[in-house]
Amino acid sequence: MNERRRAIIKSLSVYSMAVATGLMKPLSALAVDWEKKVFELSKLDDVIAALGGNFQVSDGVVLVASEIAENGAVVPISVESKLPNTDKIAILIENNPNPLSARFTIHDGTDPEVKTRVKMAGTSNVHAIARSDGKWFMATKEIKVTLGGCGG
Repeated sequence: MNERRRAIIKSLSVYSMAVATGLMKPLSALAVDWEKKVFELSKLDDVIAALGGNFQVSDGVVLVASEIAENGAVVPISVESKLPNTDKIAILIENNPNPLSARFTIHDGTDPEVKTRVKMAGTSNVHAIARSDGKWFMATKEIKVTLGGCGG
């Protein structure tokens, strides 16, 4: 029994050293690489395709934001999902250089509500999307920006 225990500890130590030195990535890093690629996409259609597409408009997704943002560098946005089994929420901004602005994972037992501040390049439609039972639902609102944000 002690030999097996020592073998397990040795294997975990070697794995930990490989992760710490960068020779090996933990499984969670694979998800980070995928998400990094989606955040770097520059076309809204590409982001929608990467997220699984087919967003249905729903009253169950509530997007709260001012109709006019005085400063595009700091635009407060709140998204709440009233849909059961919501496990993801994301914010897409059509006219930004990179449309995927934020993405959140909602864990079981957590209220599916997020508040954040985003940068907006200019006046644009903002889409709040929530995934419930594997399907995506959406709410959209146009926000007018009076002072530049992304690069302005």
